[in-house]
Amino acid sequence: MTKFCSLKDAIGTHVRPGMTVAFEGFTHLIPHAAAHETIRQGIGDLTLIRMTPDVIYDQMIGMGLVRKVVFSYAGNPGVGLLRRLRDAVENAWPRPLEIEEHSHAAMANAYEAGAAGLPMAVFRGYLGAGLKAVNPNIRSVTCPFTGEELAAVPAIRPDVSIIHAQKADKQGNVLIEGIVGVQKEAVLSARAAIVTVEEVVERLDAHPNACVLPHWTLDAIVEVPGGAHPSYAHGYYDRDNAAYLEWDQIAADRDAFKEWMQRHVLDADEAIFATRANRIVGAA
Repeated sequence: MTKFCSLKDAIGTHVRPGMTVAFEGFTHLIPHAAAHETIRQGIGDLTLIRMTPDVIYDQMIGMGLVRKVVFSYAGNPGVGLLRRLRDAVENAWPRPLEIEEHSHAAMANAYEAGAAGLPMAVFRGYLGAGLKAVNPNIRSVTCPFTGEELAAVPAIRPDVSIIHAQKADKQGNVLIEGIVGVQKEAVLSARAAIVTVEEVVERLDAHPNACVLPHWTLDAIVEVPGGAHPSYAHGYYDRDNAAYLEWDQIAADRDAFKEWMQRHVLDADEAIFATRANRIVGAA
């Protein structure tokens, strides 16, 4: 049954060391507040899954909480590298990092397969691609009907999926507006799901064909205004472009990174996100 709770309780109850966790979001609605709470609780040895790892995975990797990343693109969007991820891969700092790289198509299909309860995803792809040489989880299968060779990858089934959305009603149904990405599939494929939302309302005024996650698909809902900052939340606040540019400089130096994380994550809480998002709204 869906439970409204604090962010501390949601993460502490559902996320455990050694788990496979997906913090999903595409361009907007990236669950920064939930990732920061995971860092504060020091939950480590994680396998992180995401189609497009960006700043939150850079931060979690830099704090030594990540054993492996399964992904299809990694970067500071619009800026460049993920410097903490690169340092972990090239120099094993602060610990060695295993990577499993896929294409976007493979990740999307793998989430779909997980949501459907299937063991694998089958699709056209990887023909002539070099990833198969470095990723043993990319296989080939023969279609029993046409004889065509197709690509196959394991279904994605996270222990926990965590997303951010705009609204939840008091019954625990959640509305996602704007670019959806694979948030729906991430929730449906997971054994447990946490969603942070901008606000809780009496009822959802959802338009036809809206993406609504019913209450029975979710395990915890947390109201965290601004919880996607510095990414944007469609209809609430814009992307904080300056924050992404600043992160490139912060993450380039290990000591600067540790100092920033201490001040803005370890010594802070989720209330700071509302202040940051309101600054963006005010600037607009």
